[in-house]
Amino acid sequence: MKKTGTFLLVVSVVFLFSCNNNSSGNKNISGRDISKAEVRHPLAVMKTKFGTIVVELYPDKAPLTVANFERYIRENRLKDATFYRTVTMKNQPGKKVKIQVIQGGLFRDDHPDMLPPIILETTKQTGLHHLNGTLSMARDKPNSATSEFFICIGNQPSLDYGGKRNPDGKGFAAFGQVIKGMEVVKKIHQQPSDHQMLTPKVKIDTIYLKEEK
Repeated sequence: MKKTGTFLLVVSVVFLFSCNNNSSGNKNISGRDISKAEVRHPLAVMKTKFGTIVVELYPDKAPLTVANFERYIRENRLKDATFYRTVTMKNQPGKKVKIQVIQGGLFRDDHPDMLPPIILETTKQTGLHHLNGTLSMARDKPNSATSEFFICIGNQPSLDYGGKRNPDGKGFAAFGQVIKGMEVVKKIHQQPSDHQMLTPKVKIDTIYLKEEK
């Protein structure tokens, strides 16, 4: 009985000591709160003749879309990619709902580097929105996006879920945000075009991934 009592006393003291040490919350020895996991977002870097565009990707919010984009980059499937389309307020006369974007990718549906289409992750699902500098996937029908992507110039709420730009109302899959190089995006947006098609296309000379520091 005495040994049992002594054991219980020791356990109680250890338990109380442990509780006191954690009274300030889930913190490590540096004092940083570890109860909330830090999310490191990968960066996509695109280099063009007009300069470099750096985009922060959100795999925690749009995992399927980001995984698809990263696969294109890692497997060097965007080696022929260009920015080939610019949509301005002046070159979409037939559209009631107007937007401003530049669009890039492989352009041809039969390009040998094209991967199968992916499921649409709507902004209703991800909580993302089409803001100035948002990177999003171009598509025709739902679940048809492949390599084509666009970057918004200005806020474009009509591209979100429930927006009126696409007749089906499901919007487009936002999955990243330009954090550096919006002046490059705007420069491309202002280039000469013929019915929205850039003349000439702007080659994406290099595109690669790196981890945010």
